Order: sequence, then C-alpha cells, then structure tokens
Amino acid sequence: MSYISDKSKIGENLKAGENVVIESDVQIGDNVTIGNNVVIKKGTVIGNNCVIADNTVLGKEPFKASNSAVTEKIELPPLVIGNAVTIGVLSVVYRGAKISDEAFIADLASIRENVDIGIKTIIGKGVTVENKTKIGKYVKIETEAYITALSEIGDYCFIAPQVTFTNDNFLGRTEDRKNHFKGPVIKKGARIGANATILPGVVIEKDTLIAAGSVVTKNTEPKKIYLGSPAKYFGEVPEEQLLKNQTYYKK
Repeated sequence: MSYISDKSKIGENLKAGENVVIESDVQIGDNVTIGNNVVIKKGTVIGNNCVIADNTVLGKEPFKASNSAVTEKIELPPLVIGNAVTIGVLSVVYRGAKISDEAFIADLASIRENVDIGIKTIIGKGVTVENKTKIGKYVKIETEAYITALSEIGDYCFIAPQVTFTNDNFLGRTEDRKNHFKGPVIKKGARIGANATILPGVVIEKDTLIAAGSVVTKNTEPKKIYLGSPAKYFGEVPEEQLLKNQTYYKK
C-alpha cells in the first residue's frame, strides 16, 4: 500500500508503483513515473517527465558519524530534480543536492548533499559522488567511479570506470588535516582513463588526457597526455581529439 501526503503537490499523469511513500511538502511535476518501493522525503522537488526506478530514496538526510571530518549537521535545502531526469534502481540522492534537466543517474548510484549536477550529465552504475561536489554539464562518469567530497568537474569531462578521487593527504591522521581537505579539480573537456587515481587538490587542466591506471600527483598542463605512477608527460593530445573538434560540442 502506498502513502502520499495530502500536503504534497502532485502534477498530472503520475504513474506510481506499489509501496510508494511521498512525504509532506513534496512537489512533483507532470508525467512523472515512479517505480515500486520508492521513498520521496519531505520537501523534495521533482520536475516534469522524470522517471524514478524501483527502491530508490530521494531527499535522504545525511547521517553524521562521530568522527566524520566533512559531513556537517546543518539545515539543508530540499533536493531539487529538474525536468526529464532519470534515476535508476536502488539509488540514493540526498537532501541538498541539485540535479539539472535531462541528467541520467544509473542504478546503485549515491549522490550526497551539496552536490550540483549539470544538464545532460550521466552518472554511471554504482558511482558515488560525495558531498560538496560540483559537476558540470555533458559530463560522463562511468561505472563505480568514486568522486570524493570537495571535488570539481567541469563541462564535457569523461571519467572512466573505477577512477578514484582523493581529498586527504594525511590519510586520516592529525587534526590539522581538516584544514587542508581538497578534492581534485577537473577542467573542461579533460578525460581520465580507467582505474586512475587523482590525489588531493590536483588540477587536471582543459583537454588533458590521463591514461588508464595512472596516479596523478601534480597539476597537469592543457591538451597533454600523462601516464604512469606517478603520472608524467607523454605527449600532446591529437588535434582531432580536442573538445572543440567534436561534433557534439556546444560552446
């Protein structure tokens, strides 16, 4: 049996499965499809033409572990989901996140609070995006990549499967580390190959290519290829591979 609060605002042509819970002050646009066992928490805003798959939770409040260094106990704004967004099975999107129009979030994804995801960005299966992270438009983040807290990813970036971002050079030791947390900054059009690791605060410049399996310890230069552990300059990105020369690129 489903529960829909009479304090929520529901648009036309809602299609909802079994055991759906919609709490108070939720706003849902027109032509939205919601699967079975979905929970939509208080205040969540969902645009028109969205699809929410089975067993997903939207607008979850974060829990704070006693020794968490990044999660804060603060009043968060509601989760806001734009138009024509798809969210897959068993995904959790936290309160305080913003998902822009036509974004696609695959099964088993976790999107934390204070995360901003741009239009038409794809978040792959099992991807984790930690809190206080900004992701631009037309980004593709593939299966089981880990995007640590305090990261920035620019427009049109490509993050391959099982890439790992890091934000703590002290590996959990000393109180002073809390003054130095910083995730990687990935600038417009950069590409990172499978299983690469990006160290805290490293800046990957525009159109940089990081080869699979590399460990990036230092800032890169634009339009260059880096590989190895630690990653070193290997060559120039071919002209035909530059973002400006791609048919899908919109300035």
